[in-house]
Amino acid sequence: MFSDNAVWLAQNENPVYLLPKMANRHGLIAGATGTGKTVTLKVLAESFSDMGVPVFLADIKGDLASLAAKGTDTPNIRDRLAMLNIKAFDFRSYPVRFWDIFGEGGHPVRATISEMGSLLLSRLLNLNDTQSGILNIVFRIADEQGLLLLDLKDLREMIRYVGENAKELTLKYGNISPQSVGAIMRSLIALEDQGAESFFGEPALDIKDWMQVTPDGRGYINILHSVRLFSSPLLYSTFLLWMLSELFETLPEAGDLEKPRIVFFFDEAHLLFEDIPKVLLQKIEQVVRLIRSKGVGIYFITQNPADLPQDVLGQLGNRIQHALRAYTPSEQKKVKAAAEAFRPNPKFNTEDVITNLATGEALVSCLDNEGRPSVVERAYILPPQSSLGTLDELSRRGIINNSPLSAKYDNAIDRESAYEILQKKALQDQERLLKEQELAKKEKEIKKSAGRPKASLVQKAANSAVTAIGRELGRSIFRGLLGSLKR
Repeated sequence: MFSDNAVWLAQNENPVYLLPKMANRHGLIAGATGTGKTVTLKVLAESFSDMGVPVFLADIKGDLASLAAKGTDTPNIRDRLAMLNIKAFDFRSYPVRFWDIFGEGGHPVRATISEMGSLLLSRLLNLNDTQSGILNIVFRIADEQGLLLLDLKDLREMIRYVGENAKELTLKYGNISPQSVGAIMRSLIALEDQGAESFFGEPALDIKDWMQVTPDGRGYINILHSVRLFSSPLLYSTFLLWMLSELFETLPEAGDLEKPRIVFFFDEAHLLFEDIPKVLLQKIEQVVRLIRSKGVGIYFITQNPADLPQDVLGQLGNRIQHALRAYTPSEQKKVKAAAEAFRPNPKFNTEDVITNLATGEALVSCLDNEGRPSVVERAYILPPQSSLGTLDELSRRGIINNSPLSAKYDNAIDRESAYEILQKKALQDQERLLKEQELAKKEKEIKKSAGRPKASLVQKAANSAVTAIGRELGRSIFRGLLGSLKR
């Protein structure tokens, strides 16, 4: 809840706040399944919206769409408010916009192949180093020849072109093996089978459309409907990484702001770093480190802090840790590591508390005015002001249909790009070849029909009389001609 110009996140004997000007120092929401991470995410998203900060989040289970509906006074919420001695609490709905890569539960989200780039596409296609190198060559050739790569058919046609001309292109760009080209094609087919074809194309998402506020100054909460998307974890995680890079490349430097320009919540964050190539991991770490200077706050949601790389964890200044389970020695080590990440509170032992937190209770440490981690507090997260549960389909459809962005994104555009240009070139080459073959055939027929003129009986006799001499002369000339060509 946004109160006293701060995010009132939790409560024990005293309120626990997250300061707006420290919100772009990133954050972590961690905890085992069923411990309250989703409610924490909703409370933060509502607070950012109230302070005029747009939000992006992925709705994996379908229970975040209810941010669009006003909360109701249930016995559980009433008991929680009474326990925390909170008297001034208003239920309200929030301005949301729904998005969906597949265009089913929200406005379609699209990116062009060129925008995605070869590095992320290599991860999405699960290519090895050799295949990734060839894909990079494909992009290089497309750029040099001015061929737009917008959708998957553009990429497929470009790969086919490179494969068919591998012999000539190898001399300039390096080895292009047919086996690797075939492997990329097979990966592309597998990607299409996952439904990724609907993601690539135009109109491409303008990230600035996610950074809008309502007339009354509240930030829009952009909800990516991810129930189906999450069944393709590689597509889900690569899409989120693309968004991160798109923000980083698009936004100018902002310096220290009083509040973030936009806040991103990355749920199931461990998927972003699963089996990730080292070169891509280094770029992500760099983006996380530098993007806060552009006014962007990133909050990772995962079950255990150990799911994230250490260099990324080190950038997360605001931490909310829900309960962890520790049944094995390995899990106990992770609990200890999570506890050691907090600034100790002399009132309790952090490591002991982590495994004994109740549902909705958390260990909270946010940055103070000077950017220093506060002493960890054990507190209960406030209830959300919006509705708990799911949103009915009629309400979702109403929000989507009434959005001014429908006219911009709902209908796909297919303009001339690499596929059309290469198809046209292939057709022209085929027509030219047919004309050359037809011309050669006609010339052969002309020569055959001309032949030698029919000789009269006198001519035949004369020819017969000099046959031997003519044969020898012919041999001398023929040899002479070959000799002259050799010389």
